[in-house]
Amino acid sequence: MKLGLAARTSAIALAASLAAASAASAQTSVETLRDTIFVTGTKKANAEDVQDVPLAITAYGEDQIDALKVRDLQSLSYSIPNVSFDDVGTTRGVANFSIRGLGINSSIPSIDPTVGVFVDGVYLGINGGVVLDIFDLESIEVLRGPQGILFGRNVTGGAVLLNSKRPSDEFEASFKGAAESGLNGGGPNYYAMAGVGGPIIEDILKARVSVYYNKDEGYFRRYLGGPVPNLIAAGAFGAAAPLVATSGPDAFEDFGAAETWMIRPSLSFTPSDNFELLLRYEHFDSEGDGPAGQNHTNGAGVTNPFFSAPRDSFDFSIDEPGFYETKRDAVTAEMNWNVGFGDGVITNIFGWRKGTSDTQSDIDATPLFLFHAGSTTDQDQLSNELRYAGRFFDRIDLTVGGYWFTQDLLYNETRQIPLAAISSGSPYFSGGGVQDQVTYAAFGQADIDLAENFTLILGGRWTYEKKEVVISNLLANRGFPFCDVRIPGDCSEDFVDEDSWKNFTGKVGFEWRPIDDLNVYAHYTQGVRSGGYNFRNTSAASLPFVANPAPPPAIVPNPAFDPLFLPGPFDEEKVNAFEVGFKAQPAEGKAVVNAAFFVNDVSDMQRELNLTDPIAGVVQVITNTADATIWGFELEAQIAFTDNFLFQGSLGHTQGEYDDLLFDIGAPAVSPGVVDEADLNLEIPRLAPWTYGAGFIYSWDLGETGSVDARFRYYHRDASFYTDNNLGTLNPYDAIDASVSLTTFDNRATISLYGKNLLNEVQFGGDTQLPGSLGGGSFAPLQKGRIVGIELQLATN
Repeated sequence: MKLGLAARTSAIALAASLAAASAASAQTSVETLRDTIFVTGTKKANAEDVQDVPLAITAYGEDQIDALKVRDLQSLSYSIPNVSFDDVGTTRGVANFSIRGLGINSSIPSIDPTVGVFVDGVYLGINGGVVLDIFDLESIEVLRGPQGILFGRNVTGGAVLLNSKRPSDEFEASFKGAAESGLNGGGPNYYAMAGVGGPIIEDILKARVSVYYNKDEGYFRRYLGGPVPNLIAAGAFGAAAPLVATSGPDAFEDFGAAETWMIRPSLSFTPSDNFELLLRYEHFDSEGDGPAGQNHTNGAGVTNPFFSAPRDSFDFSIDEPGFYETKRDAVTAEMNWNVGFGDGVITNIFGWRKGTSDTQSDIDATPLFLFHAGSTTDQDQLSNELRYAGRFFDRIDLTVGGYWFTQDLLYNETRQIPLAAISSGSPYFSGGGVQDQVTYAAFGQADIDLAENFTLILGGRWTYEKKEVVISNLLANRGFPFCDVRIPGDCSEDFVDEDSWKNFTGKVGFEWRPIDDLNVYAHYTQGVRSGGYNFRNTSAASLPFVANPAPPPAIVPNPAFDPLFLPGPFDEEKVNAFEVGFKAQPAEGKAVVNAAFFVNDVSDMQRELNLTDPIAGVVQVITNTADATIWGFELEAQIAFTDNFLFQGSLGHTQGEYDDLLFDIGAPAVSPGVVDEADLNLEIPRLAPWTYGAGFIYSWDLGETGSVDARFRYYHRDASFYTDNNLGTLNPYDAIDASVSLTTFDNRATISLYGKNLLNEVQFGGDTQLPGSLGGGSFAPLQKGRIVGIELQLATN
């Protein structure tokens, strides 16, 4: 095969020669981490050394992923500067990713993410089912900054590329098993994954099958029983409010159980040296407990009288354990065809993905039945990308292509709020929305070598998108049984609309290589985040008409109606991004130092305003709230002081401010207020000022016996605000990860002892403020703390 096809099909891991070398002798972790990593994020005909890419990008090959014990994207949340891969926690696996301060704070599936996740080149259309377990990968690439030119969907924060392992030319098999615990009294957690593959028909047909299983017995300890105020137990709120305390003696039980399994068969067909067809199928099935929701004193200083825990503890007490059930199937077909024109490659990537998710959560996070919520999400997406990449006149790298994406999306939500029955009737709420959308795009980028050491970069993308929705306000569908938006007419369809958006985004930049092992670059890039609609419509002010129960019953105009609270359409979010950086490999390649400085000018920033409400509990208003400027810098370094000792460090800083506010982001739920200086002085959510880390890897060569590798890493992330009104906050984070591994039997077996978050720091997926009608406080889903484990890895060479 030509280099273009061979390089792409290697999927960014190590070159075949490195794999062969490791077969002859055990390769230490220091050697592994110093290996060249090839990336495909630039979508050129040939994969590129990550150090030659004029872009802020952090990449991990298969061996680096193993060394870091990465099993989900959240594992990388603190090792990359200015990056946060958080799980929102309300529903397991829902991504609230943020890069350089651009992120989302919601589990609403109709919101387009700021950080796009692409699996084997296929964009994931919603943020659900993203932070779940990953396995059998050849590489992970994290691209920081807007990726509005080469990727299927415009994203303003960045892109995460996951590349699964391909069938190999030779037979290979691998197994990895692990057992871990939090040492906190909770249950153990077990992992097992295996893969086998190789040629079926030599040089023509190859196959691989990978399987994964995880059994988590529950990391947390849920407190049962607990004190209940007498006025609640006595029914002081009336018979219409059936508040029930948890029965039984005060006790603890394991909580957070989950069971997950996946299977991924793949097939590679190469009838000639110039053509390859790669087919992948994946089935995913996961179920478990609902969120470990902690109620603690909120940002307004209100402590819930029914239960409150210190926010630096893992204490919590809920009466509803909740659940989640997620199933997903996906098919990817990738074609690579080497052509003589420009010595290039024609690539076509087709993707289909269909999934469902059902959840139930205790939102009040107390041992009383105050606010429980459930949801159902159905998603079905199709996409196709066709592109060409080649090189002309030995000085122009050209990539051009077209993209098509369509998605059917459905979301049901139910709420049970007994206290709401006191003032306004039924405690049962239901509603949601359905959405059909389609996207078309054409894109191109040319890297023009104006001189031997200077390249001009020009790119552009034209995009058209249309969305059609039917949305049912939860307040307009009160009563039992719950309505179902999947059944036409079953819910009150109070909002029916469609809208479309067209945009052109451009890129201009340069790459300058003044000396060997130094790459200086700068670029201006535009990014656009799609406009859309809010499926979680719980605002009374968004209803033009309401029911009047007084005789004669009638539908009358709503005096509180305000078009600012309609569920859409909100407009696109636009980012003009400037980045200057360098990548250096001094000391004859023994050191790698990368740095970048960036400025993001954000217009029509999309935000999910999280507001308390005495009837609905919480109202989320999605709108274009502000124009803002975010700037900062990043530094990553890797230094081999000796052949056996490797230092790694990172430093990131972000700072931002609102330039203009389009909406009162501190307003109460009932009506918008006045934008004033206090609003402009609020901090942008998820903008952690400082992220940094440092660590080392030390390897001992034991000769024929093998090698021992020790790894230590310290991470820090500053506290940041969760809500736009700055009442919800996310804790600062200081963590230590460490591991010791023995590799033996000619590199075929590795046994590791590892620890993560050894300081047992407390982190939350969110910090949603609760109304005084529910006692106040905050709903904050806990993330896991300290974990220690043992892992065994076996592989053929």
